[in-house]
Amino acid sequence: MTHQQALAQYITATNSHVFNNVKEILHPQAVYWFTDKTCTTLEDIGNYFNHTWQVIEQEVYSATNVQWLTVDEKTATCIYTYHYEGYHKGKFISGSGRATNIFIKENDKWKLIHEHLSS
Repeated sequence: MTHQQALAQYITATNSHVFNNVKEILHPQAVYWFTDKTCTTLEDIGNYFNHTWQVIEQEVYSATNVQWLTVDEKTATCIYTYHYEGYHKGKFISGSGRATNIFIKENDKWKLIHEHLSS
């Protein structure tokens, strides 16, 4: 799997709305910086994802304008514009923001170790 495929797998997993699918691509020491919260454990990250999927029903997450800033044998860092859409209290909503993802390669597998989202 390439670093680009790892990002695509991560987005697919996010859109499954099953955190165990997301967890497959996460490094055990992953740290997330959301606009409103920092999550430093997989449990915290899972709780945040699950809460979001409850608040925004049928959420679809996507990435555009992906730029890979650094790539070597063991690390890959990208920035992109994220988009979301879904239903909040029965009304269709959508939005976007900026994202940074850092992947590291361990045991021939790319794992997401950091995500920073800002709206």
